[in-house]
Amino acid sequence: MLLPENLLALIRQGEGLTVEFKKSTTEITSDVYDTVCSFSNREGGHIFLGVKDNGEIVGVQKDRVDQVKKNFVTAINNKNKIYPPLYIKPIEYEFEGKSIIYIQVPSSQSVCRCKAKIFDRNYDSDIDITDNEGLVYQLYARKQDTYYVNKVFSVFSVSDLRHDLIDRARKMTGVRTLNHPWQQLTDVELLRSAGLILTDTSTGREGITLAAILLFGPDNLIVSALAHHKTDAIFRVFNMDRYDDRDVIITNLLESHDRLIAFGKKHLNDLFVIEGMQSISARDKILREIVSNSLAHRDYANAYVAKLVIEKDRIFTENSNRSHGFGNLDPSSFEPFPKNPPISKVFREIGLADELGSGMRNTYKYSKLYSGAEPTFSEGDIFRIIVPLNEASTATVGPSKVPKYHDDTLDDTLDDTLDDTLDDTLDDTLDDTLELSIIALIRKNPSITQRELSEQLAVSLTTIKRAMAGMVKKQVLERKGGKRFGYWEIQGGE
Repeated sequence: MLLPENLLALIRQGEGLTVEFKKSTTEITSDVYDTVCSFSNREGGHIFLGVKDNGEIVGVQKDRVDQVKKNFVTAINNKNKIYPPLYIKPIEYEFEGKSIIYIQVPSSQSVCRCKAKIFDRNYDSDIDITDNEGLVYQLYARKQDTYYVNKVFSVFSVSDLRHDLIDRARKMTGVRTLNHPWQQLTDVELLRSAGLILTDTSTGREGITLAAILLFGPDNLIVSALAHHKTDAIFRVFNMDRYDDRDVIITNLLESHDRLIAFGKKHLNDLFVIEGMQSISARDKILREIVSNSLAHRDYANAYVAKLVIEKDRIFTENSNRSHGFGNLDPSSFEPFPKNPPISKVFREIGLADELGSGMRNTYKYSKLYSGAEPTFSEGDIFRIIVPLNEASTATVGPSKVPKYHDDTLDDTLDDTLDDTLDDTLDDTLDDTLELSIIALIRKNPSITQRELSEQLAVSLTTIKRAMAGMVKKQVLERKGGKRFGYWEIQGGE
């Protein structure tokens, strides 16, 4: 049969996430099976034998075509080669007198292994992820269609959550819907209605889910359940080598939302924008969409640190992602996939997000009004939203927005490298101000580490340790719990 035009078009577009070329003129090379495995584990794909990496069609020798096809079928039905065995039929096509063997690999419902190794597809490469526990977990999660945030913690109960946050969510439902059903429910009933209390199928015991803990848990409980939970907010306009301002956020999702929105408002000017006949805050609309997207749709199983970064010409978010493809998304053809349904549901009910897919449309709309340019949504194992900014967005008006510990005068003195000698010189002048700053950050996040304090206050770790040791000695601070899951407690109340 002649090579169909649609397959020729795939060859012309080159190798990628779902297309692979193998020369294999006389024999099947072993890496063909790695590709079969990776395609099966990802989105499926197309393998062309008799085509070089650059897309040149060299063909499989005609007297070897039948044997190559036979060897391939035998191998993929051998559980010692491919497990579970696959049932794929290679097809011979002809192009300009040359034979091409075409193999279409479907996406498997289970995780595929090649010679006991697990391969996943990343752009045009087959990656051995066997020893990467995080990537293997993500793969199994994709195949099983499970949601990590539905993990049940039967050792915790509703009483371990922050009831002020649950009550806040209950009240927030009234902003969009009068007499919302949640307003009449008890805390337990509300959590059940939101799917935040489930039964662990392996033990039969009921408990609150990870989603419940992330939404309504105190900081020390969140750290116990998900030690890597963190969002890094960075303002980087003047000091491009490091940052001008930073907020490391390790708290529940409602207050994380508040702090990320506040950070954005602090560093982005609210430009005058008209929509129809009405003046609106396009800045606030953009922040709402990208912050809610990052918090509600990230892959919480992955330890990749989520970020919100403001630079002179753009604001962008990054977060780990259960990918359904690779590349930039087209809003006209985008089909949204639910990532964390229970978190998304709560965000919708309390007015922090709208229906699935509306965030992209709104971000496009308000980005054009705010900066005159279109945003970019990039799908992959790391999901990115990039919103272009114009010069007016981050221009400083009035008093400098750069925090005290990052102003030009102090930067000239400290040069971001406060060594011990300089620390000794500054001890007498920094103690009171530094201690007050440490207390303020601990009040926001009792689980904050000394290294994070050092980074946020832009002083050396040695200075932080010395200051906090003095505060403990003066009984201003007390460490509760162990080094890994402990937290700081300020003595003497608020």
